Amino acid sequence: MSKKILPIIKQIKNTPIKKIDFSKEKLISYSQYSMWVSCPHKWATTYKDNNKVFSDSIHTIFGTALHETLQHYLETSYTISGVEADKIDIEKYFQDTLISLYNKSVEKNNKSHFSTASEMREFYNDGIAILTFIKKNRRTYFPSRKWHLVGIELPIVINPHPDYPKVVYKGLLDLVMYNENTDSFYIFDIKTSTKGWNDWAKKDELKQFQLVMYKYFFSKQFDIDIDRINIEFFIVRRKIDENLEYPPKRVQSFTPASGKNKTNKAIKSIQNFIEECFDKEGNYIEKIYNKQPGNLCKFCPFNNTELCVLG
Repeated sequence: MSKKILPIIKQIKNTPIKKIDFSKEKLISYSQYSMWVSCPHKWATTYKDNNKVFSDSIHTIFGTALHETLQHYLETSYTISGVEADKIDIEKYFQDTLISLYNKSVEKNNKSHFSTASEMREFYNDGIAILTFIKKNRRTYFPSRKWHLVGIELPIVINPHPDYPKVVYKGLLDLVMYNENTDSFYIFDIKTSTKGWNDWAKKDELKQFQLVMYKYFFSKQFDIDIDRINIEFFIVRRKIDENLEYPPKRVQSFTPASGKNKTNKAIKSIQNFIEECFDKEGNYIEKIYNKQPGNLCKFCPFNNTELCVLG
């Protein structure tokens, strides 16, 4: 039996999502924006000039498979019951999803493999360890009393810049919850990490801006008071050093600051991206986009090719 849907959640579910007219509007995302911040030339080469390259890896496949499995488990828990969620053969679900996603990526990669059987087995075992931990501690991380599921992969489609109505932002919120006791919403972004986020990663404003912007856009799209919205990175570790005296848990939570100043800074930053790259009709601006040489260049598919020669 499905659980009763609260009026506030029904209101959100019934809110029409803006339709994107791809013939007239340009679509942007957090990944586009973050690429532009890291290197405008890479963004322009990828998106403006449409030089898309294969970018899947065992890490991206693993992350997607874990997201889908955990989201399926939580959706069952909150829409039906925790008992039904625990009946799911979560190991098989994860294995099938991981293999399916990998095979699809191999097809996209001209049937060329980018992982090995032993590596796939290692990542599978890591995923099972994470899912087993979360399943065992479900009530700690995802309590049921007075908590309600608002949405999984909830779409945010909005114009971030009022002066550029033909540039549309789209994002998918991993998990949105509502707490009856506090009359507040919680936006969770699930991140997979090898050993968790260190202090440097937590202080990375570009990472923080993703959830800060999601909070702001969620407020605007659904007409929800921004002070009733909370955000949290839900970080899962693949590797745990069992030799430590106090090994860390598989799950790490991090809540970035999202007050008025930080929100204004994040929104101004993405609006600056729009102003630098698009005209008011939504067309790409033709100009030279600067290269930003750095440590990330070694991971760039355009590095030392005709599309990007440094020096």
